[in-house]
Amino acid sequence: MTRASAAQIADALRDRASVVIISHVRPDPDTIGSALGLGLGLRSLGVAVRCGFSGPETLPGVLHELPGADLIAPLTPPSPGEVAVAVDAATVSRLGAYEDVFTAADTRVCIDHHVSNAGFGDLDFIDPESDCTAVLVLQVLDELGVDLTADIATCLYAGLVTDTGSFKWARPASFHVAARLLESGVDAAQWSRALLDSHPYSWLQMVSTVLGTSVLDEQACDGRGLVYATVTADEMAGLAWDDSESVIDVVRTAREAEVAAVFKEATPGEWTVSLRSKTSVDLVPVARALGGGGHTRAAGYSDSGTAADVIARLRAQL
Repeated sequence: MTRASAAQIADALRDRASVVIISHVRPDPDTIGSALGLGLGLRSLGVAVRCGFSGPETLPGVLHELPGADLIAPLTPPSPGEVAVAVDAATVSRLGAYEDVFTAADTRVCIDHHVSNAGFGDLDFIDPESDCTAVLVLQVLDELGVDLTADIATCLYAGLVTDTGSFKWARPASFHVAARLLESGVDAAQWSRALLDSHPYSWLQMVSTVLGTSVLDEQACDGRGLVYATVTADEMAGLAWDDSESVIDVVRTAREAEVAAVFKEATPGEWTVSLRSKTSVDLVPVARALGGGGHTRAAGYSDSGTAADVIARLRAQL
C-alpha cells in the first residue's frame, strides 16, 4: 500500500491499454458518477474502459441516465497489464464479488474519501477532507489533461450534489468545484431534482408508515438523543431498493436527537443500517465495531437477525 497523490494515480493510468473501474455494492451516485466520470475521461484518451458493480441490486433508474452508463457491464477477470480502480469503497469487501477482479489485477488503485479507509490498493488516493470521491476523480482527470466535457462534469456533479446533501454540509472547496462543473455544462436544476427530489408515490406511503413507527429516545447517547426507524422487507415491497436510502434524511431532522439511524431490511433477516450525527458523536468507531465504516457524521454497516436484535446491538455501542 502506498498513499498516493492525484498525479501519481494519473501516472499509473496514463498510456494503459485498458482499465477496469469497480464501484461498491448497492451503488450510490458518488460511486457510479466517479466511475463513469473517470471512465469517460480515460476513454477520451484512447484507453479501453470497463465499469461494473457487484450484487443482486440493479442500478437505480436515474443513474441509468448518466452519460457513459453504457460502460457498465458484468466484469470478467482483468487481462494482463490491466489496472483495476476501486472508487468510493471504504474497504475491499465493499466491492462484493468483484473483490477478486480487483485483487487479481497487476496494478490496484483505490480512490476514496472515507475516513475509515485504511487503504487496500497498491496506490491509495484517499482524502477524508474531500466531500466526495467525485472531487478526487476530477483531480486525477486534471492531472491527465482530460478536457472537462459536459458529460464528464454531469457524472461528477451527481456524486458532489448527493454526498453534500445538495450542498447543505459542503466544504468551501466544493462550491468552487460545483461552479466549475456547472460552467462545463451541467444542468444542475435537472440533475438535483432527479437525484434528490424524485420518488414514486408509493414511496410517500412507505415513509408515512415508517415515520409512524419511529422511536425517539432523548436519554440515549449520554442524553444527546437517538431517533431511529425500521424499514422492513414487506414495507419495501414494490419499491426499488434505493428508495429506502433517503429515509435517513427525513429521520435525521428530529431536533431532539443527535444521532439518527435507519434499519433497512434488504431481505428477511438481513439489514443495512444508515447512521447520521449532527455535531458531537463520531460514528466511525460505532460503525467499525459493528463491521462497517464511513465518515464522522455519516456511516453504515450490515447486520443479521430480528429487528429487535439489530437495534439492540446498535444501542449497546452508543
